[in-house]
Amino acid sequence: MGVLRTQMCLAIAAMLMSVAMAVTYTVGSPNGSWDTSTNLQAWATSKSFSVGDNLVFQYMPNHDVNEVSKTDYDSCQTSNPIQTYTGGNTAVPLSSPGKRYFICGTMGHCSQGMKVEIDTLATSAPPPAAPPSAETPPTPPQDSLATPVPSLPMHSPMSPLSPPKSQSPVSSPASSPVVPSTESPMNSPSPRGSTPTPPPSSATKINALGGLTVAFGCAMVMLLGL
Repeated sequence: MGVLRTQMCLAIAAMLMSVAMAVTYTVGSPNGSWDTSTNLQAWATSKSFSVGDNLVFQYMPNHDVNEVSKTDYDSCQTSNPIQTYTGGNTAVPLSSPGKRYFICGTMGHCSQGMKVEIDTLATSAPPPAAPPSAETPPTPPQDSLATPVPSLPMHSPMSPLSPPKSQSPVSSPASSPVVPSTESPMNSPSPRGSTPTPPPSSATKINALGGLTVAFGCAMVMLLGL
């Protein structure tokens, strides 16, 4: 409904503008009129007629106005007029584009120059105003265009899927291969009453492994000797 109402308002506005812009031309004025002494064709050539304009013929009682065809205009024939006007003051609206031909029907007056050809041009309607919804959105300020948008890093330190570089499987103590221990459960230290100690260094592990290997070899020799 809003679009239809807008279109109707624009059409009415265009019609009112056309009426307001219409011009009324008095034939032959300001220095002449509809008579045999006025150069009517020179007067018509100096004017620009448009659809919506009006012609006013002012003449004496011994004249009239006949609208005729192009052929009758050239030959000054009044036997078959399109329209005949009398009364001394005739208004003719120019309602359509094209050429129209007018002569005086009194004998001999047309051949004396009492004739005029009117070329009416089509008027161009004023461009309709754009509806509010079709307006171009305002351009944002330059400061907002120059402000970069922060982007998230590819690997966030808090992401559980990307562990820190310091905990890679190669350098992590917890993921290093553990040498299987050959210590007998009887010789393993009792955890009772002892405080957990930090894991021994690599050198301590190697020394303990060597001692256990020697003890195991002695035990095997003793068993074979029996």
